[in-house]
Amino acid sequence: MRLSSMTPIALAALLGGVLPHPASANPTSDSLAVPVSPATTRAPSPSQGLAVPATPNPTATPETRNTPEFSQRPSVPTLQSNPNDVIVRATRVSIVGASQELQEIARQTIATKEGGDTNQQQLQRDAATLLETGLFSTARASSQANRDGLDVTFAVEPSIVRSLQLNNARVLPADVANSFFSDSIGKPVSPAAIKQGLAQIERWYQDNGYVLARVTDAHPTRDGLIKVTVAEGAISNIDIRFLDDKGQPTDGRTQQDYIRKGLKLQPGDIFRIDTAREDLRQLYQLGLFKNANIKLDDAANQQVNVAYLLTESPSRGFDAGGGYSDSAGLFGSIRYNDQNFGGVNNQLNVNATVGTRDVQFNANYGKPYRASRPDEMGYNINAFRGSGTSTALEDSTLANGDTPRERRIGAGVTVTKPIDDWNASVGLNYTRTSIRDGNGKVTPVDANGKPLSLSDSGIDDLVTVRAAVGQDRRDNPANPTSGSVVNFSTEQSLPIGSGSILMNRLEAKYSQYVPLSIFQGKNPEVLAFNVQGGTTIGDLPPYQAFTLGGANSVRGYGNGDLATSRSYVLATAEYRVPLFDSPVSGVLFADFGSDLGSSSSVPGEPGASKPGTGFGYGAGVRVNSPVGTIRADYGISDRGDSRVQFGLGQRF
Repeated sequence: MRLSSMTPIALAALLGGVLPHPASANPTSDSLAVPVSPATTRAPSPSQGLAVPATPNPTATPETRNTPEFSQRPSVPTLQSNPNDVIVRATRVSIVGASQELQEIARQTIATKEGGDTNQQQLQRDAATLLETGLFSTARASSQANRDGLDVTFAVEPSIVRSLQLNNARVLPADVANSFFSDSIGKPVSPAAIKQGLAQIERWYQDNGYVLARVTDAHPTRDGLIKVTVAEGAISNIDIRFLDDKGQPTDGRTQQDYIRKGLKLQPGDIFRIDTAREDLRQLYQLGLFKNANIKLDDAANQQVNVAYLLTESPSRGFDAGGGYSDSAGLFGSIRYNDQNFGGVNNQLNVNATVGTRDVQFNANYGKPYRASRPDEMGYNINAFRGSGTSTALEDSTLANGDTPRERRIGAGVTVTKPIDDWNASVGLNYTRTSIRDGNGKVTPVDANGKPLSLSDSGIDDLVTVRAAVGQDRRDNPANPTSGSVVNFSTEQSLPIGSGSILMNRLEAKYSQYVPLSIFQGKNPEVLAFNVQGGTTIGDLPPYQAFTLGGANSVRGYGNGDLATSRSYVLATAEYRVPLFDSPVSGVLFADFGSDLGSSSSVPGEPGASKPGTGFGYGAGVRVNSPVGTIRADYGISDRGDSRVQFGLGQRF
C-alpha cells in the first residue's frame, strides 16, 4: 500500500511507513504554472523581504526581474545578478492555513528547514512539492528578510475531498469502498482518515477471503479525488503437478483436463481462500488423491499462478486365485478393479468365481457426476449372481440340518445428479432371491415350518425403485479428519413377480468428525461420531431384515448376533490417534445398537433368541496400505464376550 505524489519523508509521516509514489526530482511544467506567490517588478527592500514567483518571467531582462535587495550589513549576504543562485539562511519556517496534522506533513515534505540554507529556486520547488502531494489546492511561499536571513512562510489551502476513485477493483463493490471514506467527503483532506479508509479496504478483503488482495497505491489530488489502486490477486494460470510419495515430480494417471474442469478456481478469477479450500475438498472426494495442496507463485502484472500439487492414490488392483468350497466346489477366481478408468474417475469393478458347482460374478461400471458438466448425470450399471449363507437366517436350520443359503441374481442402474447442495440418486433394481440348502435345492421353510421367503415357493422377485439424497462435507472421504456426511434413502418395491412384494425401506445415516490436537502430532487426532437408523414398512421377506452385530455394527458381537429386526438404531463413537507419524493409527471405540423391539415382527422370527439391544467397546489399529485402510478391532460386548474383528476402510 503506497501513497503517491509525496516524498518518502512526508509519506512516512502520513501513513506510518506506507511507501509513496516517488515525486519528480524537478517540478513538472504543469506544476510550475501554478503561481507560488505574486510576481513583483521591483526589488523589495529588506523590510519587505523576498517574494518568490512560481517561474521567472522569461521576457524580462536581468535588470527587470525580481531581484531582492538587502542592506549591506555584514550578517546579511548580498545577492548577485542572478537571485536564484543566492544561498540564504532560513531563520524561521512557518506553515499557515492548514491543520496541525497537515502542517507537520508539510514541514517534513519541504526541503527548506529552519537553520538551513535556501534560495529562490528551493522555495519554488518546495511550494510545487506541496502541491504535488495532493493535500493542498494552493501553496504560496513568501519571505521576510531579517538580520540573520529570511523568515519563510508557506500559505496553503487544504484540498476538499469530493469523491473516491477506485482502480482495478473487481470484487470490491464501489459502494462499499465509498462507505469507508464517507465521513471525509466535503471536508479538508485528512491523511489519518485516508489511512483509516485504506485499512478498512484491506480488512474487507481479508474478511471475505481475498487473502492476496492489497492496496498498491493511494494518494489524494488537488481537485478533491482520493485515488486508490488495488491488486486483488487475479489468477494468471492454473497448473496441475503430480508428485510421488517423496514429493518429487512424476507422471499422473488422471487427465489434467478432467481435473481442471472440476475446479472452481479458474484463470482470470480473483483468488479466494474459501474457493481454494473447496477445490481441495472436492479433489479429496474424488477418492483419487491421498494428498492435495495448493502452491502460489508470483506472476506478471500483480497476478498469481496457482499450482495444485497432487499425489495419486493407487487406483488399480488385480488378483487371481482358486480353491475349494462347499457351495462352489473346486473354483478359480479373478478380481479387477479400477477407480480411475480412462483417467477420468470412471469406476470399473469385476469379480468372478467359476466352480464345479456354481458360477458367481459381480460387475459394475460407473461414471460419477461431474460438477464441471452440470447437464450430464452420473450413472452406475451393475449385474450380479452370487450365493452364500444368509446373515439374517444364520440361526435357522433346514430339515436336512443345513443352514439356509441365499442365491441372488439381478441387475440395476442408478443415475445421480446434485440438487442444490445435496447429492441425489435414483435407481431401478431387480433381484431374484431363492433360499436353498447345501445341495442347491430350493427350500421355502425351515425345520420348524417357519417361512424363509415371502412366497410359498422359496423364490422371491424384488423390483425396487430407490431414491437417496446426501451431503458430504468431509475433507477426505477415505480417511476424514473433519467435516460431516449425511444420507437419507427410501426404497419402494413394486408388487411384480413371485411373492408380489410391497414394501418400503427407509434409512438415515449421519457422521461427524472433529479434529483434536491433544498430542500435538504431525497429523490431527479425530473424534468421530456416527448415528443411523432404519425401518421397513409393509411386506418384509425374512432375509431382508436388518441385522445388528459384527465388525461394521456393534463390535464384540458376531455378525448378526445382536438382532434381526424390522427396525434398528445404531450409534458409535471413535477416538482416532495417529501413531509415531507412521501409516499406523490407534482407535478407541464404543458401539450401541437396538432393534427397538421390532424383532418379533419379522416373519418366522429369526431373531427371537437374540438380545435385541446391547453395546460393545474396545480398541483397534488402522494401517494405511496400497489396498486401502486395513483395520483390526478387539471388541468386548456387554455380555462379556470378546473377539478380534477385521475389515477394510474406516468403520464409518
